[in-house]
Amino acid sequence: MANLNLYGCGTALITPFEKGGEVDYSALESLVKAQISAGINFLVPLGTTAETPCLTNEEKLKIFEICKKNSDGHPLVVGAGTNSFEHTKANIDLLVPLKPDAFLIVTPYYNKPTQTGLKEYFTALADYAPAPIVIYNVPGRTGVNIAAETTLALAEHPNIIAIKEASGNYAQISKIIGEAPEGFSVLSGNDDETLSLMATGAKGVISVVSHLAPKEMVALTSAMLDGKLDAARAIHHKLFPLFKGCFVESNPIPVKAGLAAQGAIKNVLRLPLTCASASTEALMKSILKNLNLL
Repeated sequence: MANLNLYGCGTALITPFEKGGEVDYSALESLVKAQISAGINFLVPLGTTAETPCLTNEEKLKIFEICKKNSDGHPLVVGAGTNSFEHTKANIDLLVPLKPDAFLIVTPYYNKPTQTGLKEYFTALADYAPAPIVIYNVPGRTGVNIAAETTLALAEHPNIIAIKEASGNYAQISKIIGEAPEGFSVLSGNDDETLSLMATGAKGVISVVSHLAPKEMVALTSAMLDGKLDAARAIHHKLFPLFKGCFVESNPIPVKAGLAAQGAIKNVLRLPLTCASASTEALMKSILKNLNLL
């Protein structure tokens, strides 16, 4: 197994934009520094939350460079997945010179591969990539689910070290946790499932909510890793309205509204995504105020 242990809370970083639509690199640098200062365990740039399909290669490189420069040595799991084997390889080739710690590879979307296709796809990428692979299963966005049996078969590959599981299928995720080989990590892909999955044996979460409440999410995952269930449960219930609020519209629409309310970024997204509705903005402000995060 590749020598990278992912645990605790990792943040699936947004990409801040200026009012004109350009990447706001200054805001990104401040955001990364704030995450590291809050104790985040690792960072995940250029994933779904980053609106990566709407970024140019030049922007991807500069975003990753800023993350690396300001990450204080914390692991960087960089999104590289597409729905094309050749395009995913091209993303890996693009980012390899910057030495990411791992690649987050989403299940191919839209073309709906079979389980055999998924197994061959991830195996070929794991053979190709010079850094470890983290599988990302999010059928609600991709239209395809990677079954527990397929994940477990892939977990035997020495260069596949973890899965970000956002299927919402507890039985499936529990089977993976229970039967995975030593050294293979399961990470929750949904903030509101962090407590239950870590109680079952998951190692942590790749979080959206940690943009807005990084210290709290670190405290939740740390408590679970330390076996302090009562403390973790209290944080879970406290943050539960924020868990739900961040997904009342497509991610990252609500979290960007929340970050803008906190003054961390400008509330700008790239089409086809648009800014949050007035009701979502009001909801996010209300939740953050109630949590003393505004």
